[in-house]
Amino acid sequence: MANPLRKTMVYLGLADEDYDDVAPEQAAPAPREHSAPANARPAPVTPLRRAPAPRTAPAGMNEILTVHPRHYKDAQTIAESFREGVPVIINLSQMSEPEARRLIDFASGLSMGLYGKIERVTNKVFLLSPEHVAVSGDQAEAESEVDAGFFAG
Repeated sequence: MANPLRKTMVYLGLADEDYDDVAPEQAAPAPREHSAPANARPAPVTPLRRAPAPRTAPAGMNEILTVHPRHYKDAQTIAESFREGVPVIINLSQMSEPEARRLIDFASGLSMGLYGKIERVTNKVFLLSPEHVAVSGDQAEAESEVDAGFFAG
């Protein structure tokens, strides 16, 4: 095994050692057996993927955040509260229409990613409700406005 490339491949485990190339006087020594002490415990193993924690309602949830964003950068406040399980009401009446559409796109992705829901309350007011919050209301009115699109400015 004089070839350095071959030695490297064997070292990395990409090739098997060929004992035919080794001269009898250069034979590798017999491998030593490694025995663990009797009181040794196996090393702890950390799983690569952990199961998601069950989502439950926070104890004493008694808050709804109302946000009147003026710029898209206010989305951070919305996201932080929603991630903590707080329902968020977004009033877009103080935003320009392009920024409002952008913010609603963000809020839609946020609610989808965290298994929540986004619902339009009025033309410029939306409710983000986390997974553990049930929202009840008049569904007949919401179904009649399906043709209007999600964001009717």
